[in-house]
Amino acid sequence: WLYGVFTLFYAVAALPIAALADTRSRKHIIAIGIFLWSLMTIACGLTKSFWQILFARIWVGVGEATLSPSTTSLIGDYFPRRDIPLALSIFQTGPIIGTGIAFIIGGFVLDLVQQAEPMIIPGIGALKPWQQTFVYVGIPGMFLAAFFLLIREPKRRPLISTDEVSGVPQSLSGFYREHALTIFFHHAGFISLVLTGYAFVFWSVSFLVRVHGMPAAEASQYFGWIFVVFGPMGPLLVAWIAKSLLDRGHLDANITAGMIGGILTIPTVLLLQAAPSATWALALYGPALLAVNSPFGIASGALPVITPPHLRARVAAIYMLTGAFGMLFGPPLAGAFNEYVFPGAGGVRYSMITMTMIFGITGIIFLWAGRRHYASSMKRAERWAEN
Repeated sequence: WLYGVFTLFYAVAALPIAALADTRSRKHIIAIGIFLWSLMTIACGLTKSFWQILFARIWVGVGEATLSPSTTSLIGDYFPRRDIPLALSIFQTGPIIGTGIAFIIGGFVLDLVQQAEPMIIPGIGALKPWQQTFVYVGIPGMFLAAFFLLIREPKRRPLISTDEVSGVPQSLSGFYREHALTIFFHHAGFISLVLTGYAFVFWSVSFLVRVHGMPAAEASQYFGWIFVVFGPMGPLLVAWIAKSLLDRGHLDANITAGMIGGILTIPTVLLLQAAPSATWALALYGPALLAVNSPFGIASGALPVITPPHLRARVAAIYMLTGAFGMLFGPPLAGAFNEYVFPGAGGVRYSMITMTMIFGITGIIFLWAGRRHYASSMKRAERWAEN
């Protein structure tokens, strides 16, 4: 419930926030967002009922929704147009590293507060260990918001008018009409891979516990370290492939590189599910996590290079909204396969095999079909970019 509500508000709130990011100070929007989600994370630790924590989680989602659209717009003005996919892929390594660190320190922080003296706040009372965890995790973010105000707001690239370059979409609806097939195949392909990836990451610790008998805390620690080391390599590898292809004149490079990431995902995940022991599983998690995470950066980076600067944040937000379906339905769908199709502790591996085969292959097919449409969109973008 809480995960679903967070994801829904995270995606929906990004739309009006992105409209502001396309016209207002992006660093101020992000700083406010960081402060808000940190404050609401602390509030999660002070709650006394389900409805209070639900309300706090909604506002955590709203705060986090400021980051992706605003950052996409910022990076679009910081870097030359053709370098944006690589820059966004580097940015995407941040959430990946953060996810891995969460697996590593989440249990550590909880264990630490369980051994600590109770925290008593006047008017609220004693906080339980899980509540203290929220408070301690949220406090640093409030200071980070202030530091974010120190970054330089780049000068916005000038609005392109139809008087200067014919055929440049001025409105959001005009952009989507012009690039309808490109957007459809991009979203359908990458969202299928996102769905596979989120399900894989969500159930990985359960796989180690149920199939290989590892203690949950130990499995989380090992998985977290492997995630931190290998997860960021995927987006960087695919971004490098895309840059190399683009430099050779392949205008479909960003979609092709994302497709290569999807192709790498299938065999690495299948090999992992067939691992005969925990040792083999941990060894195979490295290449699997590299592959599973590899399309995420280029998925975001492929859009700004075909989008006029004054629309980039909103286009990024709409992709976030559609991508939320992968975040929202991937993990529970894998759980449904485990419960109703492959029951039992060992069924989680067959659920992941099924998810990877269905949605991994679906994503690859959509991206393959979208390559020529994306190349056409790149040609149109090259014309207005020259001006």
